[in-house]
Amino acid sequence: MEVVGYGAARQQRFELTRTAAGAPTVVLVHGGFWQAGYGLDLMQPLVPSLVAAGWTVANIDYRGVGDDGGGWSGTFEDAAAATDALAAIDGIDVRRIVTVGHSAGGHLAVWLAGRHRLPDGAPGASPQVRPIGALSQAGVVDLVAAAEARLGDGATQSLLGGEPSEVPDRYAIGSPAALVPIGVPVELVHGVDDRIVPPDQSRRYDDVTRAVGDPVVRTEVPGDHFTMIDPATDAWAACVAGIRRLLAPHLVL
Repeated sequence: MEVVGYGAARQQRFELTRTAAGAPTVVLVHGGFWQAGYGLDLMQPLVPSLVAAGWTVANIDYRGVGDDGGGWSGTFEDAAAATDALAAIDGIDVRRIVTVGHSAGGHLAVWLAGRHRLPDGAPGASPQVRPIGALSQAGVVDLVAAAEARLGDGATQSLLGGEPSEVPDRYAIGSPAALVPIGVPVELVHGVDDRIVPPDQSRRYDDVTRAVGDPVVRTEVPGDHFTMIDPATDAWAACVAGIRRLLAPHLVL
């Protein structure tokens, strides 16, 4: 495993665990309601099973709300910069990159897959790396609905700096649900007993994407918010199966 920096801040780094040169790459994005104090250690337990499947893994960190420069728009810029940094690394096949994230990281994983839809000048616009798909693990994928429900005691408002009525432009470019159609497949895996990010988040995104014809697979699994970041669970096995579906059309190039 090697640590790669993509900026000067302590959080602007990722852990890269390589397999064979040219192997597909899974970008892992941790959660924590975008708050400072959470880090890539949350996703580290998932890395061995991904490597065992033959995939290179980039487990990224980013500045959160409360970190210097985090929130709007640094959190978004960091996720974008970390992913784009893969384009400069020898042996990384940028044609076979999928993003996978849990909770707030699920939001960023799906947002990263839709960055090409952002207007010029928006944080994260003009991506150097375009993921071929994204998998959300109990992700906050509809920020307007999350704000209305005050998920995480108003975590979405803290991230974007206001209510949807106050900063509508930020919600329009920061919410994955607002960026559809993105033209790449998205897998949504959610625990039926999740009380932190309710399954309605995935259900809403599923409805929106199907309405515009984007490919989407939604899987509800037994368990709570954290079940799917435990590598010993069937919920994580469902996530691995989703990653395989995302990669399957791209295994022969």
